[in-house]
Amino acid sequence: MDERSPLLTVDGRTLPAQAGADRVTTTVTDQRIDTEVKKGPAIEVAAGQVQVPDTDDYNFSFRKLWAFTGPGFLMSIAYLDPGNIESDLQTGAIAKYKLLWVLMWSTVLGLVLQLLAARLGCVTGLNLADVCRLEYSKLPRFALWMMMEIAIIGSDIQEVIGSAIAINLLSANRIPIWAGVLITGADTFTFLFLESAGLRKLEALFGALITAMGFSFLYMYITVKPNAGDILIGLWFPWCQDCDKDAIQQLVGIVGAVIMPHNIYLHSALVLSRSIDRTNSRKVGEANKYYAIESAIALFVSFLINLFVVAVFAEAFSDAMYHDASLRNAGAWIAEKYGLSMKVIWGVGILAAGQSSTMTGTYAGQFVMEGFIQIRWARWKRVLLTRSIAMIPTICVALLATNQLDILNNWLNVLQSVQLPFALLPILHFTNSQRIMGSFKNGRTLKTVVWLLAVLVMGVNLYLVVLYVDVKQPSYVYVIAALAVALYLFFVIYLAIGIQNIIKLKIWMKKKTGKSADKYEDKLLIYRSRKYAINEKPVPDEIPKD
Repeated sequence: MDERSPLLTVDGRTLPAQAGADRVTTTVTDQRIDTEVKKGPAIEVAAGQVQVPDTDDYNFSFRKLWAFTGPGFLMSIAYLDPGNIESDLQTGAIAKYKLLWVLMWSTVLGLVLQLLAARLGCVTGLNLADVCRLEYSKLPRFALWMMMEIAIIGSDIQEVIGSAIAINLLSANRIPIWAGVLITGADTFTFLFLESAGLRKLEALFGALITAMGFSFLYMYITVKPNAGDILIGLWFPWCQDCDKDAIQQLVGIVGAVIMPHNIYLHSALVLSRSIDRTNSRKVGEANKYYAIESAIALFVSFLINLFVVAVFAEAFSDAMYHDASLRNAGAWIAEKYGLSMKVIWGVGILAAGQSSTMTGTYAGQFVMEGFIQIRWARWKRVLLTRSIAMIPTICVALLATNQLDILNNWLNVLQSVQLPFALLPILHFTNSQRIMGSFKNGRTLKTVVWLLAVLVMGVNLYLVVLYVDVKQPSYVYVIAALAVALYLFFVIYLAIGIQNIIKLKIWMKKKTGKSADKYEDKLLIYRSRKYAINEKPVPDEIPKD
């Protein structure tokens, strides 16, 4: 055996911890995540720590809630990006108030998934990308990374175009959309300089942008004066009476627009910014409680802002105009009906949405890449690389498609829908695992609920894809599409089955064919032996490869 491959003793059997590679031991402390590679240099991956009051009083405290406030509001910005705002205005214009219940329950579903992500990060001291790197072998790990990069690029395109439209509106059309795209692409790199001011100041900036959105759309809501009774009926009666095909498509589109796959990865990383004693289960439980409260408040605020937009356009748009309802056309229409001041307020709200979401996209890209491939560069180099990978194709696509923005936005929502299982399935498996989460794993009821929600969301998003696929295509397109769909479904099924069940299946197949299953039995023992931070045991870098 290679002398570099350390031994792992499991149930009295001596096994290689990792075939042909160094073993990585990850220990999570209250101040940082230390990654020590034996026979290699020590590497410190420092999180932007915010100190939490350390007391033995576990009763509710506003002081502690304030210390934990920040990650949830940064996460909530993804629910307010220009893609969501356009979905809101189209929902109001097409279906009036009838689909507000879909918006509300989609936000609730998003909250459930975000809380799972926060709990994973809080309990293990690792973000979702880190856990995927440790749990999956190279090929599925690489595939997950690529899927998330594609999702981030798709989201960035919507955010950059939204900001460009806002700049065009606020400049009275003097700055064309293509120039707005370049301006937005350039100013996202200012993120490199913002972090030097400190994490709390950066969180305050995001809070200010959310406040700007809130006041802008609230002012429009007060001015337009939507019918409060119709809003309440739309919220509490889950039905869409007399809805046509466009309204049904919009119903499905709301779900696709609200839940962003990379946002689950982002939230699991943001919660690491708070200093928590993860060896103390009561401290971890307390952190989960405060993160849940903060996330619920943040998403409630985002829901209200989305509701304002839906209600404004439900009241103001006539039935004959809804086909022109888009982010690009809304500004001119608002100016014509309500005057220049209202157009400026709308533009400020869209600009705040676009700028804040592009900056949180910076965070998401950074955490995903660092988690999956463990870049060891200086921080400014890492941020520059992760932003360039997303922003360069974003700017190119946005510049080439400025005349087809509405069609592009619809397809980008489809793209997000397709990517959702690659965040949803890993987070469900990991948070259901006693081995990973310890006593904080999902209970039986929650496990059943979240799997039902996962099936529902993936079904709804599959329907969204079917809605937008054009049936009039050459035969070779169907062949290529069939191969792509086959690979996609194979990977989704692999993730849904789970690593442990895949290994068990291989053992069963080997024994069924009369072949030795020792290798896979050893692999299963190693897999089961890996414990995370809450159990204060080391985590081998990955299971042996086939």
